Amino acid sequence: MDMKHVASLAFGFAMAFAAPAYAESVDVGVTTTGVPFTFVDTASQEPTGAMVDLAKAITADIGDEAEFKVVAFSALIPALSSGKIDLISAGMFATDERKKVVDFSTPVYSYGDAMFVAADDTTDYTLDDLKGETVGAQIGTTFADKLQALGTFGEVKLYDSIADIMRDVKLGRIKAGFGDKPIVAYQVSQKPELGVRLVEGYEPMQKGDVAVAVSKENSALLEKVNAAIAKLKDSGELDKIFAKYGL
Repeated sequence: MDMKHVASLAFGFAMAFAAPAYAESVDVGVTTTGVPFTFVDTASQEPTGAMVDLAKAITADIGDEAEFKVVAFSALIPALSSGKIDLISAGMFATDERKKVVDFSTPVYSYGDAMFVAADDTTDYTLDDLKGETVGAQIGTTFADKLQALGTFGEVKLYDSIADIMRDVKLGRIKAGFGDKPIVAYQVSQKPELGVRLVEGYEPMQKGDVAVAVSKENSALLEKVNAAIAKLKDSGELDKIFAKYGL
């Protein structure tokens, strides 16, 4: 048998016994500051939270695997637009401004903002009560934009995380902080030592829909994501994912 036949047989055997194709990985952008939507588990040091579980369920349904990338909230959309990640799965509202640069899935959860003050401050403020005061919000959020647009505060300080805002509220450096109600409520209930409380009766400036974000150049992935979300809704699994984290 000549070498050509040997090579041909070897190739045939290699193809016949080749390992099955592995699932493609989908790079999912998450933040560490969005408890209970997205955060890092202190025991495993792995990303966890409702939107992490959702991303895992979506990618499993479409036959891929989620590879999580921790990104600052304000850098999520730039990371998606530049191709560093394929999906954003965080507590992010699908706003009209954001829709100009990314595409969003069908909504998966809805909520509004919360106001929080120092735990020993017993006044339930309205926005008008805080005229001229210094307040805080997370950079890159719709809440920060809304507060600045009101033009009634002495200053709207911008922070990288809700934890940083809570620290300055507790220390009296700012009068009040604003953030995603589910995130603030969860942290306040879990960690009394934070020294802040939710303002009762506060009417949110806005309510929005949380959705998964995909690059405008990746419509095929968006279709798969929406189909997966529809299945999760119909099966009741979507509600279970959020209920697991008290949402």
